[in-house]
Amino acid sequence: MSSLPAILVLEDGRVFRGRSFGAAGETFGELVFSTGMSGYQETLTDPSYRGQVVLATAPHIGNTGWNDEDDESSRIWVAGYIVRDPSPRPSNWRSARSLDAELATQGVVGISDIDTRALTRHIRDRGAMRVGISTETTNTDELLARVLQQPLMAGQDLTADVTTAEPYLVPAVGERRFTVVAVDLGIKSMTPTQLSARGLDVHVVPAHATFEQIAALEPDGVFFSNGPGDPATADGPVAVLREVLTAGIPYFGICFGNQLFGRALGLGTYKLKFGHRGINQPVIDRTTGKVEVTAHNHGFAVDAPLDAAAPTPFGEVTVSHVCLNDDVVEGLELRRDGHLVGFSVQYHPEAAAGPHDANYLFDRFVDVMAGKDA
Repeated sequence: MSSLPAILVLEDGRVFRGRSFGAAGETFGELVFSTGMSGYQETLTDPSYRGQVVLATAPHIGNTGWNDEDDESSRIWVAGYIVRDPSPRPSNWRSARSLDAELATQGVVGISDIDTRALTRHIRDRGAMRVGISTETTNTDELLARVLQQPLMAGQDLTADVTTAEPYLVPAVGERRFTVVAVDLGIKSMTPTQLSARGLDVHVVPAHATFEQIAALEPDGVFFSNGPGDPATADGPVAVLREVLTAGIPYFGICFGNQLFGRALGLGTYKLKFGHRGINQPVIDRTTGKVEVTAHNHGFAVDAPLDAAAPTPFGEVTVSHVCLNDDVVEGLELRRDGHLVGFSVQYHPEAAAGPHDANYLFDRFVDVMAGKDA
């Protein structure tokens, strides 16, 4: 494990000094914290973290090493990684190498041996902000100047960075029931896995796919995935989604797909102070009254009335899920003539390695395509 000195500088000038973890070098991004005590491999390979430096609030990271089975995509997407106490050696029968070695191999700059609790409290109070990590300089003023040159997350369109270059098919497992087109805005591999397990042929298409290209696949339903960046920039996918809704094709969206659903229905989006990230967020499903422990990764949210239905050109939209910590909108339902025709959630029901409280939402999508009121 590297013993190079490293520094971390926030855009407001606060400085932390520690040791290098992962690759040596310099990196910049939006600093966010994740509260998961496990599942760091899935977090690091989630395309939704494009452009973000992730701070692990759990103190001991790297215990289980890195394996070749649990990646959520083809690479690590985080801009940088911050931990307090990295495990000096992995201990797990599935581990192929250490977390430190994998970060170094993929060129991901990190920092360890800093007070991550103090850093978490700082951005919890002041909000997510730009940050720089460097092993190349000890001059904090120089690094701060470069931090302040970085773009803000608000206004960034990052879907082109993470979407698939070419369409591909994930075939149904067992008897095929329906065909779904999944628009890849930064999709995690577990999502088409969950859909195909329910007898769905899943055609994954790039974020720039047109409605004509989607319709040519004759889908029984359309899915919009999670993804990075500001939903206010995604005018192209929003326009396509409006065409999907006009055509009456059932819809399901996750995370970024929830925000774009809101925009397509005429609702606004806004940036949260520090966002929700981790695998222990309490959400109530207002359609059932059930409280779920859920996995989150979002810095933006939908602005929608919590206690009243709103008319749209496509039917009536209501808030179906709410975060119990802060009343942030966590899900939407669209009904036409009393029937559910589209829905979305802000969190991740496909979460690997968990929690799995919200896995039923994939079954709800199948029911909507089957014409059942879910």
